[in-house]
Parts: sequence; structure tokens; C-alpha cells
Amino acid sequence: MPRTERDDRDDRRDGGRERRDDERERRDGDRDRRDDRDDERDRRGGDRERREDRGRERPRRRPMDARGAAVSAVRQVWELTGEEPEGVVSLERGEEGWTVGVEVVETHRVPDTADVLALYRVTVDDEGGLVSYRRGGRYSRGEGGG
Repeated sequence: MPRTERDDRDDRRDGGRERRDDERERRDGDRDRRDDRDDERDRRGGDRERREDRGRERPRRRPMDARGAAVSAVRQVWELTGEEPEGVVSLERGEEGWTVGVEVVETHRVPDTADVLALYRVTVDDEGGLVSYRRGGRYSRGEGGG
């Protein structure tokens, strides 16, 4: 068999392989485009579900209890003053939330009975957020305060 006939036959065989490869790539591209459309449809559906959720009422959380209010108030005073609170000295439920009296050592002295303390009145809402904050009187530890 002359060389040119064999070459022609090989070319036809390779051409068939190339056509199959081209066909496979086209099918893969079609599949990728379908997947992209499905993904986009899913995203739009997810957006629609989130929009529908907006109109629904969320379940109401229980109001904060006294302990939670005290912990939140102590944290708020600590963050605002930079001083570690000595303790909670009062706690009262009101219309705006909880009003908590927090005692803070503002000046450390020797002996400890000469420390200067301050009483902070902090109001936190039912989620523990700060509503109001003010420093009351300052006093020496040995005198008591109010």
C-alpha cells in the first residue's frame, strides 16, 4: 500500500477522533450552561424565599431576667469607664428595661477603706442594650455611699 493512501486513512481516522472530541466539548459546554441557569434559578428562588420571610413575624424573645440585666450593665460600665466594677448594689425593673446600680472603684488608696468609689446608674433594655448611663455620687469606701 502506498504511503499516501495510509496517510489519507490515518487522517480520516484522526479527523473522526477530532470530531468526537469537538462533539464532547460542545455537550460539556451545553451542560455547563444548563447548570449555570439552574444555579441562577436557585439563587432567585432563594431571594424570593428571603423576601417572603421578611413579612413574617419573628418569634418574640423572652424579656431579659434580672441576672442577665445585671451582667449586661456591669459589662457596659466596664467598657465605658475602663474600670472594673466592684459589684451590683441595686436592681430595678422599669418601663424602659432594667435600672442597675453598679459600684466602681475610681481611685485605689492605701488603706482600702480610703478608696474612692462611684455609683453608676445604668439602664439596659430587654436585649441588654444600653439605654442610659450616669454617674451618681462619689464617696470613700469607709463612708458608705448612695
